[in-house]
Amino acid sequence: MRIPMSPLLLLPLLLFAAAGAIASISDGSSSAYNALQSYNFPIGILPEGAVGYDLDNSTGNFLVYFNGTCSFSLEGSYQLRYQSSISGRISTNRLSNLKGVRVKVILFWINIVEVVRNGDELEFSVGIASADFAIKNFDISPQCGCGLNCNTLGNRAEEGDLVKLKSAV
Repeated sequence: MRIPMSPLLLLPLLLFAAAGAIASISDGSSSAYNALQSYNFPIGILPEGAVGYDLDNSTGNFLVYFNGTCSFSLEGSYQLRYQSSISGRISTNRLSNLKGVRVKVILFWINIVEVVRNGDELEFSVGIASADFAIKNFDISPQCGCGLNCNTLGNRAEEGDLVKLKSAV
């Protein structure tokens, strides 16, 4: 004998399955940085300070949360800005549909829309152009405000502190 199932009885099962597909760091067992590594990316493509993330394992869609916007310079040539949340799609060796990450090129801020890992290089695309960088440059996460140049006299310092140190000498 077949018992008819009401669609209302299926709703809790569907909600439970959907909730299981979304990973979050709210339980403290994982981080956005661990998630990056599980898809073959170095942690240094995200600045320090990610406070949470959501990842739908079935689609690769993700959101990473920060306490606010984050800006810094790298190698004096590149200025980067991360919004308080960034989103996109992640798969092994590819971040696509990125939103919330910008780079300053000459006088203009341009969205980084894709990052692809090719062996020991990362290719950053702004749509019409791209640039390749050695993956070893991303072993360490930059810090908001000072990037990778935060270590002054053994302590991390803000950019304003560096100016104070220079003027005091």
